[in-house]
Amino acid sequence: KNFCDLLRGKTEIFGICIFEPKQEFNRPPTRTVRSMSQSSTDSFASVHSDTSDDESSPRDKLQKSTKGPSDFCIKNISQADFGRKEIEMAEQEMPALMNLRKRAGGEKPLAGAKVVGCTHITAQTAVLIETLAALGAQCRWAACNIFSTQNAVAAALVKAGISVFAWRGESEDEFWWCIDHCVGTETWQPNMVLDDGGDLTDWIYKKYPELFKNLKGVVEESITGIYRLYQLSKAGRLSVPAMNVNDSVTKQKFDNLYFCKESVLEGLKRTTDIMFGGKQVVVCGYGEVGKGCCAALKALGAIVYVTEVDPICALQACMDGFRVIKLSEIVRHIDMVITCTGIKNVVMREHLDKMKNGCIVCNMGHSSSEIDLVKTHVVCACIAALTCSTVPSFVLSITAATQAMALIELYNAPEGRYNKDVYLLPKKMDEYVASLHLPIFDAHLTELSDDQAKYMGISKHGPFKPNYYRHKLLSHIDKH
Repeated sequence: KNFCDLLRGKTEIFGICIFEPKQEFNRPPTRTVRSMSQSSTDSFASVHSDTSDDESSPRDKLQKSTKGPSDFCIKNISQADFGRKEIEMAEQEMPALMNLRKRAGGEKPLAGAKVVGCTHITAQTAVLIETLAALGAQCRWAACNIFSTQNAVAAALVKAGISVFAWRGESEDEFWWCIDHCVGTETWQPNMVLDDGGDLTDWIYKKYPELFKNLKGVVEESITGIYRLYQLSKAGRLSVPAMNVNDSVTKQKFDNLYFCKESVLEGLKRTTDIMFGGKQVVVCGYGEVGKGCCAALKALGAIVYVTEVDPICALQACMDGFRVIKLSEIVRHIDMVITCTGIKNVVMREHLDKMKNGCIVCNMGHSSSEIDLVKTHVVCACIAALTCSTVPSFVLSITAATQAMALIELYNAPEGRYNKDVYLLPKKMDEYVASLHLPIFDAHLTELSDDQAKYMGISKHGPFKPNYYRHKLLSHIDKH
């Protein structure tokens, strides 16, 4: 009888909250659908390395390092030693950046560069930031995502002399405050921007227009930020050259595909402990991110459907064995929806109302704009890409090296090489970044003979493909 009473109520049993069968989706439940198990909590905490119980905002505290009051704002400087260990572990799996430090460290190709950055702040991006510093740049950094900052890593960067304005769990107001304080100082003004999502670039463009005009260049790595740059360029308002890292071959083929192939499973496992076998999953978008997600889910036995707006990507999905449908056609039956489009309003309230209780909704893109969270009060949608999982250091090494090369190229380019427009990374640099990662696999490239190179009409040292050759079919509506 007691057990039956438990079932009739909404009592947690072994970490699972059991609901009454007739509970409607659009009626807010009195408790969460599921509580996180202790093992999930432990692994989640270890990823984000935040052991501080202080919930007050870092803005309200006197920020002080061992050298006294300084120009930064983070959660807890005492976590720096643990953050340094995480950075050192990441360095072992990021050979390209470490090689760049050795090869170009003496030349200091970024000497005089003042780089303001807005990216995820993790152990892997810390390796990039410290590489830029080793190449001669002065750096100031803010976070592009309010949930993904590893507080211990931010502390380690500050201790190493990098000005960081970021902590995990920022509010919307704190997010913009951090960006503004990262940019605006009387004694330090940036001449280069490294952005992920376009928020930093947009902030400088609107609030500091004169500063924006004097930049030597902008490097952007996300589809969201690239959209904004192309819009500025089309309107004739882009006053500086910009490098589109998102569409570089190394970013598309490795970060977007291989990283998401692993992180979609890791993020969902960490937060839900769900079994994928037999689950019906809709993946919205079949660009490189969508392809990686679909391949991973299919390998674990999930029944995968795809939504697409691009007929080329839709045909690719069909040829890969996935059924292409509209979300509205199957929304009542699915167990999970994963958005990978880079656009907004993909999963709307009308979709959420029709989903069965317990359906998981998550986003693999840069931000949560693909899911209508404003009108949603009972669904907790997760940004699975980095908020709920870590990034394989080796994959991020490829993207980070591409970003570093783009900054070096824009900063050192002679007058006239780049106009006020958006450019793709030169193919030669893409190939160079790839070559930096081959030694870890003990890979040996075959060399073209002079006769072969002449026959192909290329240099035997590369580039081996023309700039228009992208190693893939591009879909500008469907990328991370």
